Amino acid sequence: VQLQAYGGGLVQAGGYLRLSCAAPGRTFSSYCMGWFRQAPGKEREFVAAISWSGSSTSYADSVKGRFTISRDNAENTAYLQMNSLKPEDTAVYYCAAAAAAATTVEVVAGLYDYWGQGTQVTVSS
Repeated sequence: VQLQAYGGGLVQAGGYLRLSCAAPGRTFSSYCMGWFRQAPGKEREFVAAISWSGSSTSYADSVKGRFTISRDNAENTAYLQMNSLKPEDTAVYYCAAAAAAATTVEVVAGLYDYWGQGTQVTVSS
């Protein structure tokens, strides 16, 4: 499954962005979808994940209440709506897919099978 992440950019603190992750020509309806991020000099960290049924989600504490993950299986696309952005949200954001049961969400990067190329999000203060 080839994933394409896009939607990043430069935004002021307090602003918003919506990231998209597409799998053109492939179905990912049986995959848990996750978003991770990596800031300069830091390790990649979990941001959010959604089960392939869409019934279960998980968020990092640092983004709870600000970010929302969703998916449209008919469009083979997952989304990450990011509101109230902070400078500490600046990072390269990666989407990933993990084969999983219908209601399972994976939060460990090593359990993901496929990764997108990343999209840069920069939040200015």
